[in-house]
Amino acid sequence: MSKRSTPQLLAAVLIAVGLLISVLIPVPFVVLRPGPVFDVLGTSDGKPLITVTGAPTFATTGQLDLLTVNEVGGPGRRATMMDVVRGWLDSAQSVVPTKLLYPDNETADEVQQQSTQQMSDSQDAAAVAALRHLGLPVTVVLKVASVTPKGPAESVLKKDDVLRTVDGVAVMSADEVRAQIAKHKPGQPVSVGYTRGGQDSVGTITTGADPKDATRPVIGITLGLGYTSTVKVSIQLDNVGGPSAGLMFTLGIIDKLTAVQETGGQHIAGTGTMDDTGQVGPIGGIRQKMAAAKADGATIFLIPADNCAEALPAVPSGLRLVKVSTLDTALSGLATAVSGQGTAPTC
Repeated sequence: MSKRSTPQLLAAVLIAVGLLISVLIPVPFVVLRPGPVFDVLGTSDGKPLITVTGAPTFATTGQLDLLTVNEVGGPGRRATMMDVVRGWLDSAQSVVPTKLLYPDNETADEVQQQSTQQMSDSQDAAAVAALRHLGLPVTVVLKVASVTPKGPAESVLKKDDVLRTVDGVAVMSADEVRAQIAKHKPGQPVSVGYTRGGQDSVGTITTGADPKDATRPVIGITLGLGYTSTVKVSIQLDNVGGPSAGLMFTLGIIDKLTAVQETGGQHIAGTGTMDDTGQVGPIGGIRQKMAAAKADGATIFLIPADNCAEALPAVPSGLRLVKVSTLDTALSGLATAVSGQGTAPTC
């Protein structure tokens, strides 16, 4: 056997180095891939994904799938050139510059905290929207989602406290809370009225300075949507974050609380944010979610109206899109699609 020439050896070394770089060196992209699918009418880790108490419930048929997206890359994770090339070659994947998805250079912990809070808020908003739609009693409240460790509010407020007033002024949104706190300077006290375990209390918090703006007062909490009702909704879904399951949570709650079979016994998938007033909003990763729905066997896909333009070039064969913008249009469009009578709105 003849010895390899120097050019051949050099080429082999360069190829090996290129392969090593493609496998090991991170690149500034995020690769979006179809993620796991969950039936909101089914179970998660052996427990019902949605449990409702305090009102009559009914057996359900069919499937209502919520869809997820797996990310390769982003804060605390890394995508390699090999991941990116695979993403370019697979029509079910998308490759996005990291700065487009995470423009503020968030840390992995910040991204995880935000994603977890979005999921919690989406579950509460879904419950409120569903109960309001059905005419069941529900009151929206402003709750403490988290308290910054060693922050100004740590000795006064706890997670899940209901915040009622700031300096004696009733507050119903995070913006109203910020507006009241902004009337102070860092180091000045602020009074907060809150409810914990059914007990109303008032506490005083000495404001701190925002680490990014020393002139801006903060009390070191994040706020989220909460509600009170005689009807209790519990959603069991671990290791999934973000707000995009809101629509499917809402439909699942309604399906359990009504004798009507919203699915018509069919396999339905969908996505979309849901606010407490029943408005459906757009989501990210629509191509990945359609691919996951098709692979799981769904035949009807509920899609937010604002995602239609992005979705149309990539709709899998056999997957019927039903365009929605509100809870009411989702229910009416779904009823039309499963009955086969009339024409449901599509993209």
